[in-house]
Amino acid sequence: MYALLLAAGESARMEWPKALLPWQGGILLEFQVEQLLAGGMRRIILVVGHEAEAIRRAAPSLPRTTVVLNQDYATGKASSVRAGMEAIPADADAVLVLSVDQPRPAALIQRVRQAHQAASALITVPAFGGRHGHPTIFARPLFSEMRDVTEETRGLRAVRHRHRAETHVVETPTAIPLLDINTPEEYQAALASFAPAGGEP
Repeated sequence: MYALLLAAGESARMEWPKALLPWQGGILLEFQVEQLLAGGMRRIILVVGHEAEAIRRAAPSLPRTTVVLNQDYATGKASSVRAGMEAIPADADAVLVLSVDQPRPAALIQRVRQAHQAASALITVPAFGGRHGHPTIFARPLFSEMRDVTEETRGLRAVRHRHRAETHVVETPTAIPLLDINTPEEYQAALASFAPAGGEP
């Protein structure tokens, strides 16, 4: 299974590239790559855009990671999905999609991956308290739809909506699947509440 890690956004509300935020003794990008690989991902496709060179300099040697530059990052996340999907082999069985501002431990990634494989679902998503979170896994039959997403049609949300009846939901005991860092306040709250890597998913 491949991972599509999105790190091209402008981080406007943070006023600092979120990929470079200090996290667990390093930076958020390094942490997330490490956790994705530990969670069973074969390879990571990292999509960069805004501050691409700063991100490359900060993390020049990420293991089993292919870096893709999205020149159209300012148009929205859908352009990063399209750019990243071009680097996913057509014969890959599935792709896990995660944004770099959604830190996830390896235990959660592994749990969602194993649930997806066991259920043979088109889409697998973790949830807490009935709310769907991230990462989301999409099976190969959906790759063509993913390569055609647009901001106008709400990106991957449209793909998930079309196939909601074929979605496998994995309930988790913590709210980690809902964690999203967009503001300095959310970042500080995440630092205070995030479980150590490999903890309860």
